[in-house]
Amino acid sequence: MFLGLRTATYQVEDLAKAKEWYAKVLGTQPYFDQPFYVGFNVGGYELGLVPEREVGKKRASAGIAYWGVPDVKAAYQKLLSMGATEQEPIQDVGGGILIGAVHDPFGNVLGIIENPNFKPTGT
Repeated sequence: MFLGLRTATYQVEDLAKAKEWYAKVLGTQPYFDQPFYVGFNVGGYELGLVPEREVGKKRASAGIAYWGVPDVKAAYQKLLSMGATEQEPIQDVGGGILIGAVHDPFGNVLGIIENPNFKPTGT
């Protein structure tokens, strides 16, 4: 029934600023760029930005989408240096798996994970 995760979306008040920030964080420009939605291809998955006028400054996690990174500590520090704030410190959850989460400058929870046991299909 399920084919796997395709898209994680984040609501942002200022779509232009969010697009610029995520382009720097991801090191790529969006593949889809419209006034109603901006989409980035991140390793075959989509990170989408949705404009929303009245989003809270920091939203609670309602299930966190964790984006795979090769070095969670380096990625966490990079995100903090680019204006993100700590949401969940880096922690070892067992089996060599490290996770952490930040609030992006727009209030969204952005999770990162280093998981040596997970190899996406097709790699």
